[in-house]
Amino acid sequence: MRMSVSMKRVMTSLTCQLLVVTAVLHAVQLVTGYSFNKCINKYYGKTFICWRRTEENISAIVGDLPLSTNNLSISFNPIRHIGDKSFVHLPNLIQLNLDQNQLSTLGENAFQNLHQLRLLDLSTNNISHLEPFLFKDLNNLTFLALGMNKLKALPNQIFLTVLKLESLHLQENHLSNFSQIASVVSPLQNMKTLNLSFNSLTSLWHSNTSLPPSLSSLYIQGNNLSSLGCHVTFLSKLKYLDLSFNRWISTETFEGVDLAHLNHLRLQATNVNIITFLNNSNVRPNSVDFSNTGLKNDSLLEEFCKVLGRRAKNITHLSLNFNSIRQLLSTSLQYCPQHIEQMDLSRNRLKDTNCLLFLNNTKDIQVFKAEHNLLDKLMPCKEKIIVFKNLNDLSYRYNRILIVHNDAFSNLPNLVNLTLNINSIAWFGRWALKGLRKLENLRLDNNLMTDLFYETFQDQVNLKTLNLNSNRISVIFNMTFASLGKLKTLDLGGNIITHIEKGGFHGLTSLSKLILDDNNLKQIDTSQYYAFSDKLKVLSLKSNKISFFSQTVSSPFMNLSELNELSLDSQQPYGLILLPRHFFRGLHSLKKLHLTNNHISHLAPDAFDDLTELQYLNLDYCCVGAIELQPGIFKNLKNLNRLIVENMGLQNFSKKVFGNLTKLQSLQLNRNVMHSIDVDSLESLPDLQYMDIRNVPLSCTCDNSQLQNWTVNNPKVQVVFLHDHPCQESTKHKFYSFDTKVCYVDFGQYLCFTTAAVIFLFTLVPIIYMKLYWTFKYSYFAFRAWFSKQWRRLRDEEENCVYDAFISYNSSDEQWVMEQLVPNLEGNGSSFKLCLHHRDFEVGRNIVDNIVSAVYSSRKTICVVSRNFLRSEWCSLEIQLASYRLFDEHRDVLLLVFLETISERQISSYHRMRKVMLKKTYLQWPGSDCTHPEQAQKLFWTQLQRAMKENSQCENERCKSTQSEYEISDETHYLLP
Repeated sequence: MRMSVSMKRVMTSLTCQLLVVTAVLHAVQLVTGYSFNKCINKYYGKTFICWRRTEENISAIVGDLPLSTNNLSISFNPIRHIGDKSFVHLPNLIQLNLDQNQLSTLGENAFQNLHQLRLLDLSTNNISHLEPFLFKDLNNLTFLALGMNKLKALPNQIFLTVLKLESLHLQENHLSNFSQIASVVSPLQNMKTLNLSFNSLTSLWHSNTSLPPSLSSLYIQGNNLSSLGCHVTFLSKLKYLDLSFNRWISTETFEGVDLAHLNHLRLQATNVNIITFLNNSNVRPNSVDFSNTGLKNDSLLEEFCKVLGRRAKNITHLSLNFNSIRQLLSTSLQYCPQHIEQMDLSRNRLKDTNCLLFLNNTKDIQVFKAEHNLLDKLMPCKEKIIVFKNLNDLSYRYNRILIVHNDAFSNLPNLVNLTLNINSIAWFGRWALKGLRKLENLRLDNNLMTDLFYETFQDQVNLKTLNLNSNRISVIFNMTFASLGKLKTLDLGGNIITHIEKGGFHGLTSLSKLILDDNNLKQIDTSQYYAFSDKLKVLSLKSNKISFFSQTVSSPFMNLSELNELSLDSQQPYGLILLPRHFFRGLHSLKKLHLTNNHISHLAPDAFDDLTELQYLNLDYCCVGAIELQPGIFKNLKNLNRLIVENMGLQNFSKKVFGNLTKLQSLQLNRNVMHSIDVDSLESLPDLQYMDIRNVPLSCTCDNSQLQNWTVNNPKVQVVFLHDHPCQESTKHKFYSFDTKVCYVDFGQYLCFTTAAVIFLFTLVPIIYMKLYWTFKYSYFAFRAWFSKQWRRLRDEEENCVYDAFISYNSSDEQWVMEQLVPNLEGNGSSFKLCLHHRDFEVGRNIVDNIVSAVYSSRKTICVVSRNFLRSEWCSLEIQLASYRLFDEHRDVLLLVFLETISERQISSYHRMRKVMLKKTYLQWPGSDCTHPEQAQKLFWTQLQRAMKENSQCENERCKSTQSEYEISDETHYLLP
């Protein structure tokens, strides 16, 4: 009874412990990590991007997103269906983008619980049907995009609950019944924009139901309208109306229609006679976009301008795009209103602007654009008498301009912005920009210019931005930019610059951004940067031919103390190869450094020591093959918050390398070769929030068990697409879920088994004692009797030994053995039989077998010890076998004879020999240097013979006693037992 009570107490205690352990484990499971299955958290906030995943199930994509999510973008996925309650766990969503998937069906409760949602984008899918109450919970929705789907009609009740909707986009569907659309959207009293572009509408006819009075913008371009078919007041409250690309709409369509309140009307590619329309309509001419309205010749333009002159004297913006205008004479626009400020003649077929003489009647012009035309040259305008003092913005981009003559802009003295990019300019006159002293922004990029001269920019004293990217400039000559003292941005990228003369950048005292990408520079000349050293903030030298062959190259950036960003990416053809020590010395203000694609063979541990303010460092593919970053390489980068070390061949991630990055927030380690990551190193990064380890072959072994636990349960650090990360050993298994139970001692289970074993023993031992006491006692005495019998048998066997002694000696001591030992033990009246190597070993038998047989066939083993004996492997084996019989079988079989004096220090390294000497007395051969050697040697042989005659079985008293050494006087010099 007592035992059962005790057992109950023990079991109760174990149960309590198990409950505690279970509670702790449950609490641990409640801690969720900050890594998401199919999404990336952007900007460390509440925005999530779930693009280009292979998952078709929407719940699998968003199921692990946190409650706080308010901006979610799910695009470019193979999702075909959104089921009910797919986002019910995300009630704080404000913006949801589901565009560019393969959606075809939506559950009626797909958006349940999204009461806070304001923007929903379902465009570019395959949706052909909407459930009537699909949007019933979207009470705060203001923007809805359903464009580029396959909708043919809208359910009548679809918008009854989204009364705050302001913008509805239904472009590029198959809608054909405008009356039904008007009826559906009529409850939306807050709607301002309705986009029905590129559907199949043939008329705007509808029943008595009117569009919401709040509607201000209606897009109906690209339909099949031939008439409006609506009441004349239907469009009276609109501000923006786009009827473009309805080719059947004619002038008669607008008879009696009220367009007086429109601010913007587009009639491109219709059959409307714009001149007749202006004469007969109440539309305000300054609200009409006249692009693509058939105004293609002088006569039409003159008549058009006359109408504008009569009806719109205060018009300020005139757009004549897509009208196929080939030529403009000085009289073409003479009747247009004089106060036009902006004119756009882009996308026509003009071949010459004739110094803008066709604008002679519009001297107030401020902005003129003639983009996407056929201009091939800009002629001199110096002799022209018309000066456009108010024109400050001129754009001729996307033409075919080959030549820009001198004085091409002399009649535009107040030009501020000049855009000539994306042409074919091969010859740019030295004085083409003469007189443009107010010019601030000049774009000459994407042309064919080869040379720059001082005269080219001599008058541009106020220029702030100069873009010469993607030309064919090879040399920057002295004083080229000498007059550009206010220039802040100079873009010379994409050229073939091989040389910059010493004074090439002289005069650029205000320069803050210099781009020299994609050139042929082979070195960085320190002297070039003196002119703007205290102003330069951004310097880009990527994709040049810079390389170094010595670690001792001095820093070329010593004077750029204010530089914030430096790019040295992708040096051609093999990269930087070598990064000199202290290369970045002087860059104390640098915040961004780009070193990607450079194949550097070695990064010195002090490479980044001077970059104390660095915040961004990109080393993606900067090094050759597998590289090991040196400890302390990032030791001074205390302010670094983003580090990209992708594709560097890193084999380890250690605290010695990364441990000092205390402000690091984003770490990209993908495409490296490390098999494990030290968790202690990661925990030394207190501000880390984002880590990318995609394509890192992490092994699913116990070495990474702590890493798995850290990545899964860390609530602060987002490990990108952790749930997709495969094991190195098998892509079928995932790193986040591989079994780690074998890596840990289960203390609960261990305690359970131990307790059970103790209880079992305490229960079993008393029972065995009571039941089997006499059986054990009998067995004990029976064993003793058997052991005594065996012991006597061994003694009898000993009496039948073949030899009296086996002599163990080294070959170098063979002379002493044959001349002294053998005659004194086998001759001179002695009757001992000795076993010797050369005489008694069996020929052809393994030497080890011979040694074992000799030791066990002899009553004694005499070891003739010398320094050579101690160094011999075979002698070592022989003394080990003999000492085994001494210590383990308790047989007195071993005699030690020392031929020479050997110190205790020399003996100490031979453990078996040392143990024997502590247990047994040994004999010392008296040499010739002792007093009375003959007497000493005689006594030696007497003592040895007496020791050989003793019983080989160890007497109890002898075995227990310690060693006794008796040293004879100086006359004898040997030890007696």
